[in-house]
Amino acid sequence: MTSVEPTVRELPAPPKGLPIIGRSLEYARDPIALFRKQWEAYGPVSPMSMVGPDAWVMLLGPDACEQALRNADKAFANGPAWTYLVGPFFGRGLMFLDFEEHHLHRRIMQQAFTRDRLEGYVVAMNSAIASGLSRWQDGEGFQAYWALKELTLGIATETFMGGAEHTSAAEMDRVNKSFIACVQAAASIVRHDVPFTRWHRGMKGRRLLEEFVRSYLPSRRANASDDLLSVLCHIESDDGERFTDDDVVNHMIFLMMAAHDTSTYTLSVMLEKLGQHPEWQDRCRAEAVALAERVGPTPTLADLEGLESIDLVMKECLRMRAPVPIVLRKAVKETVVLDTRIPEGTFAIVAPQFSHLMPELWTSPYSFDPERFNAERREDKSHRHAWEPFGGGVHKCLGMFFAGAEVKAFMQRFLLDFEWSVDPSYVAPLNNHSLPFPKDGQPIDLRRR
Repeated sequence: MTSVEPTVRELPAPPKGLPIIGRSLEYARDPIALFRKQWEAYGPVSPMSMVGPDAWVMLLGPDACEQALRNADKAFANGPAWTYLVGPFFGRGLMFLDFEEHHLHRRIMQQAFTRDRLEGYVVAMNSAIASGLSRWQDGEGFQAYWALKELTLGIATETFMGGAEHTSAAEMDRVNKSFIACVQAAASIVRHDVPFTRWHRGMKGRRLLEEFVRSYLPSRRANASDDLLSVLCHIESDDGERFTDDDVVNHMIFLMMAAHDTSTYTLSVMLEKLGQHPEWQDRCRAEAVALAERVGPTPTLADLEGLESIDLVMKECLRMRAPVPIVLRKAVKETVVLDTRIPEGTFAIVAPQFSHLMPELWTSPYSFDPERFNAERREDKSHRHAWEPFGGGVHKCLGMFFAGAEVKAFMQRFLLDFEWSVDPSYVAPLNNHSLPFPKDGQPIDLRRR
């Protein structure tokens, strides 16, 4: 009996987009609508046109995402894809490394995210959260997103840099604006250091961030402490491998961006949904109050892990609006994804966010329903890649447990200190040019308890 070779189809010609920018504006207006249009027209592997002259493909649905993220034949690389998008701003961060080099850096960096380290970071988080929330003013239309952005940068600075003891509030504001400029540069059409462009603002921001981190290296090299910058300066793998100063700077800038930008968005969505669903806000508050009565104002990592209702809400908000809705890859050799040939040099848009909203995987996917993650239902188990807000494969987010602890630590304290509401008809107007954020600052009606 002879075996039949599977049929491999060629990628169709991409639908026409605008000159130079392709369908980038269509993505920026409504990425979910674009995903759905691509899925209905082509299925899980579809041609795409985006910024620049290169070939693009979009991978939709859990099977296509799994194949790209698992990357069994090592055909897809992170570095060339992300470098094209934001390389000058976050290059040489862990997400930009591939294969053996990535494995080496990740092996060293894992020492900074052991459980013992995370328990220490939670202590610093509690202090930064209490300090930040003490300055929040209640009232109608409170701009939650921007307040969260400032607070989460404070958490990152306290946790990662021991408070950056010589830094003024004005300098921290410049650091925050520099991170925003670097992230927003991804949407730049002019991708050269030309004045008055997003790219130029990003380059200026990167220079400030490098100066900021480097100014703390001598003290951290000389005296080891518990903050992440010190840890990166001193940790080594089992084989004695250590980071250079340039490695530490590159990893710190990327980690601080990833830690405070994505957590800000996740918390913003949680405040929106809990403000629109008071029954869930009350349920989570009861849990937060019970924990505070049992352990006081400084919960440990284990305490935070026991916040089951807050965990369900966090997972549901990560599903509904993932802070990183797409990830990029570039084919460094020809490969086949679900019987479709992907030529070498093709940029791939891998879209976990679409999987999060597929009715084939989730009951009423556009409805806020945290119970879908409870032990009885576990809709996230409908496919091993049905829910992947932290990515997958060897590049799965190394800081996912840190992020979960940060979100829960903030929510537990916030629920104790405040009550809030959001108009049930409110829909956040998102800016999708790079990482998503609410253009209106995510207003909530806030009242201190």
